[in-house]
Amino acid sequence: MTTADAPPAGSPYAAWERQVVWWDLGFALIVTLTGVALPLDGVRGTPLLVAYAALATLVVAYVAAGGPAARTRDQRRARAYVAVMVAGVAVVVGVGGGTGTFLLFIGFTHVWMLLEPVRHAIVGCVVLGLAVTVALSSTEGFEAAELARVAPQMGVALVFAVGLGLWTSLTMRRADEHARLVGELRAAQAELAASNHAAGVAAERERMAREIHDTLAQGFTSVVTQAQAAIAALDRGEHDAARALVAAFAPVPLQNGTLAEALRRLADRFAAETGIAVRLEVADDGTGGPAVPAGGTGVPRDAASDVVLLRAAQEALANVRRHADARAVTVRLDRDAGTVGLEVTDDGRGLPPGHADGIGLSGMRERVSAVGGSIDVGPGDRGGTRVRVRVPVAGGA
Repeated sequence: MTTADAPPAGSPYAAWERQVVWWDLGFALIVTLTGVALPLDGVRGTPLLVAYAALATLVVAYVAAGGPAARTRDQRRARAYVAVMVAGVAVVVGVGGGTGTFLLFIGFTHVWMLLEPVRHAIVGCVVLGLAVTVALSSTEGFEAAELARVAPQMGVALVFAVGLGLWTSLTMRRADEHARLVGELRAAQAELAASNHAAGVAAERERMAREIHDTLAQGFTSVVTQAQAAIAALDRGEHDAARALVAAFAPVPLQNGTLAEALRRLADRFAAETGIAVRLEVADDGTGGPAVPAGGTGVPRDAASDVVLLRAAQEALANVRRHADARAVTVRLDRDAGTVGLEVTDDGRGLPPGHADGIGLSGMRERVSAVGGSIDVGPGDRGGTRVRVRVPVAGGA
């Protein structure tokens, strides 16, 4: 853990402040037990006073530098404390002998807790082990036999301390890395959720834009056309004709009739507004049989398909009105193997070179695609433009 990076939730460092409190209590307990054990082990007089002075120095160093370093990860304070701690432990061990080795529990622990990176902690453990080895040997006058007896014991303690420290450090770092990865995953999930929400909002806006284009825009165009025609009739004094034009301007609902009937009303209104001849054909089936009257019901009903086909017819006729300069339009509705097809063909000027879909055709394509249908826009067999739409219907053929 570095001072620049805040530990993520779930990291062993996230609750570090509370963990250090337990290290404080452990330090106080071991120092107190060592101070009590020294006189019980026979240390008296000046050696005892020296040991107590070393313990007091150790406590002051921990309060002034060790504890704050554990909380802030300040390496300057950490190194200063470890240096004092190694010297203090060596003095107590040199005076108190084996009793002073109780302090190794806090010595090795504090080295691993405070020093970073890992190689510094290993060096600190080695220095502490050597200092204690020398201190224990000094109690017998630095005799070779005593050094040979103490060195292997301290070697075992050093290996154990380094191994345990490495394992603990690795475990904590892996736990911290895992917590960071979990935090990044949660952040990515939140970002993805926000992105999906934004995409949903954008898609809904596009859908509403298509609805406005398919209904309001075309409705307003018809209103303007009808109003202009009615004004012209009034200017000529043809009041009955004007009232007839207003009465003829009615919506094309699907709720109370078949799709063919709705297309018939749409075609009649288009012809009345534009003067373009409109032929509506409704094929009874997909076998090439004769066309049935425009009000026939041979085409199976499917609300979603009906809406898509009606909107497609509205858009195709709107494009004829705006761009085709046509004299006649044919609208054909047919059924074939579980699908319903709509074809709108005009005899106008046709598609210009490099034609690109506008918002109307783009919206039509998206509507048709949304119900699993297909759409083709191209030139007619005898010139002009042909729009073919085929969509599936519920219930199959």
